[in-house]
Amino acid sequence: MSTYPPPTGVPGYVSPPPPPATATPERSFIATWMFAWLLGFLGVDRFYLGKIGTGVLKLLTIGGLGIWWLIDLILTLAGVQRDKEGRLLPDFEEHKMIAWIITAAGFGLSLITTAISRVFVLVPDQMWPMMPWWMGQ
Repeated sequence: MSTYPPPTGVPGYVSPPPPPATATPERSFIATWMFAWLLGFLGVDRFYLGKIGTGVLKLLTIGGLGIWWLIDLILTLAGVQRDKEGRLLPDFEEHKMIAWIITAAGFGLSLITTAISRVFVLVPDQMWPMMPWWMGQ
């Protein structure tokens, strides 16, 4: 009669390594970056990294009125953001270029749309006196 698993004295049997004492999964760079960029003002990136206390503070201050949100986004994009256990995000090197490109494109698009909307708001106000027919007069 055999026992499962075989005793350690059986030749050729290698026992599996014991599971780590604190088996917390590593956090993803992509998820942290997306949370920091899109929901960082709510502290979602901090909650994801396991930093509950600073996540609550960031939530209550609306991302430090935008300053804390921007700092966390820069820290994440620079690859120095760490989780609660102090570990760096493992897949940073393979995804950093695309994250920088998408973030820069997003900020550029935001600046362009802001400029265009300001033109459509300010130009008609300055042109009303020159075009009385526009107002129906």
